[in-house]
Amino acid sequence: MDKTDSRILQEFQDAFPLSERPYEIIAKKLNISEEELWNRMQIMLDEGVIRRIGASFDSKKLGFHSTLAAVSVDSEQVDHAAEIIGRFHEVTHSYLRNDVFNIWFTIIAVDDNRIENILEQIRTSLSLERSKVLNLPVKRLFKLDARFHVSK
Repeated sequence: MDKTDSRILQEFQDAFPLSERPYEIIAKKLNISEEELWNRMQIMLDEGVIRRIGASFDSKKLGFHSTLAAVSVDSEQVDHAAEIIGRFHEVTHSYLRNDVFNIWFTIIAVDDNRIENILEQIRTSLSLERSKVLNLPVKRLFKLDARFHVSK
């Protein structure tokens, strides 16, 4: 990574333009061609520097409800449980933890009833006791604005 790559990452995090041709605008701002921008982005994607490019919306402001959830499953059931959890389009992401509650995931849904319904479907699909499924809705929000800076 060089200074131009760092500047590209900064632009994508701080000032992504809402435009029909955002990459053209960013390339001009950085004094590089759109083709060079695309090539550099592809290299950073291939190398794992960038994992995902996408918008992040405030689901609460859009009227949705969300929760952090977790399940406790036996290690031999993890893959099956992950597959079941991943079937719901309301699950935004999930991850494995080395703990009693070993699969954690977030749900964004139209209301709390839908969240409860999803968790119940997961529980019954995996034949889990109620105590093996956690629903941890936000009580007080602390939002961090994480920005990643690359330095040499």
